[in-house]
Amino acid sequence: MSRRAVVPLLSLGLDPAAEQPLFRQLYGQLREAILAGRLGGGQRLPSSRLLAGELGCSRNTVLGALDQLLAEGYLEGRRGSGTYVSSVLPDELLTARRGPAAPADRRPAPQLGARGRRLAALSRPGERSRGGRGTAFVPGLPDLAAFPFDVWGRLLGRFWRHPPARLARHGDCAGDPALRAAIADYLRTVRALAVEPEQVFVTSGAQQGVDLAARLLLDAGDRVWLEDPGYVGLRGPLLAAGATPVPLAVDGEGLCVADGRAADRRDGAAARMAVVSPSHQYPLGVVMSLARRLELLGWAREAGAWILEDDYDSEFRYAGRPLAALQGLDAGGGRVVYLGSFSKVLFPSLRIGYLVVPPGLVEPFRAARAALEDHPAATAQPALAAFIAEGHFAAHVRRMRALYQARQQALLAAAGRQLEGLLLLRPDEAGMHLVADLTPALAARLTDLEASERAAAAGLVAPPLSAYRFAEGARVGAPSRQGLLLGYAAVPEGEMERAVAGLARALR
Repeated sequence: MSRRAVVPLLSLGLDPAAEQPLFRQLYGQLREAILAGRLGGGQRLPSSRLLAGELGCSRNTVLGALDQLLAEGYLEGRRGSGTYVSSVLPDELLTARRGPAAPADRRPAPQLGARGRRLAALSRPGERSRGGRGTAFVPGLPDLAAFPFDVWGRLLGRFWRHPPARLARHGDCAGDPALRAAIADYLRTVRALAVEPEQVFVTSGAQQGVDLAARLLLDAGDRVWLEDPGYVGLRGPLLAAGATPVPLAVDGEGLCVADGRAADRRDGAAARMAVVSPSHQYPLGVVMSLARRLELLGWAREAGAWILEDDYDSEFRYAGRPLAALQGLDAGGGRVVYLGSFSKVLFPSLRIGYLVVPPGLVEPFRAARAALEDHPAATAQPALAAFIAEGHFAAHVRRMRALYQARQQALLAAAGRQLEGLLLLRPDEAGMHLVADLTPALAARLTDLEASERAAAAGLVAPPLSAYRFAEGARVGAPSRQGLLLGYAAVPEGEMERAVAGLARALR
């Protein structure tokens, strides 16, 4: 029978029936573990008495193995403390970790499916900014220093210092009922949506919401109208569902519905969904006109198609009132799935968003959600429900709206002084970023991708507008607008001039 003992991060086994003596077996296993790095330098070994007891062998067997390892420099003894793996091993021992080269595996490498290859090829503009220290000019990044984390911490403590049993058990597959009720109340009041709490599904963000909607509403090969340029993060879930993207131009009124109808006629197939951001198109900032909204709704009713409405930053509007959401204009038509997120409004790592589905889809979505995920993570949901219900959310949005408007003005003023002849910026009535078009003089020297790379070399994040486009030629005859996205929300006014000056130096 094999005798086994467990030491930290390591299993040992001695076989009395083997020809090799027991102490040599133990010596060899410990030596191999040290050379392979499973026992790290400075790690303390169990006492010889404990090892002998767990292995079921004599203490002399253990001492014999340890003495040999001590003599060869693998172990070191510390008086009154015990036996440790040597902190510094001789160079010739370290080379043994690599061992002989393994023979080449001639089997073909595992291959991704066609859909997997398309997903793996996707990239997110500004990806290098994730986890970085700089904030200029990361699009969509809120000012984290202005968030009331003291209030947030108290709310978390209220629910989790002595949590009720319901919070620690399995939750509702659609999300915490209190949070769904708070979201419904907010959307009815602020966005004039026709929504009840049971229509709200809490998600881990916008992309999970798109993924859920695409899985339930689309079949492989179904055509989906997409804004071009548009938010790249929405493409992955649609590709994962096997959808066929149909990129459409965005003009001064929003997504060109007439172009979509023409594309469907040309290709002989009708689209099953349109994904739009009508309140503030990303990344161009266009607000879809009322006439275009009604036109899009008319198409959806005629075609029996769905509209996925991404309302990602409607809270930050600086002039006038936003036009009614498509979901509110649908008037019981049941064609619009509404998508929202708190990541840009509060802080990115919160990872809480939501879907609002038509009444007729509530039960199918509940069943599918339960099958796919059981229930979303509940840690932050009760705190967020209280944050909204007690007025902290509305107060924070009001503060941030004034702050971000001032920062947009600071960016425009600094750009007027520093970026003349390089970039053209225009004010926007909403949002957290501006599109800076390359001037003809700069465009003659650099593409927007090259300009973005120069900014990155200077420690600035300014994604190129072209990165939000589908591949060139996907939309025949479309002009290739060259520009940079400049996020201003997280850049304090006192730092704006320096950041813009750094961008100017990089581009000149």
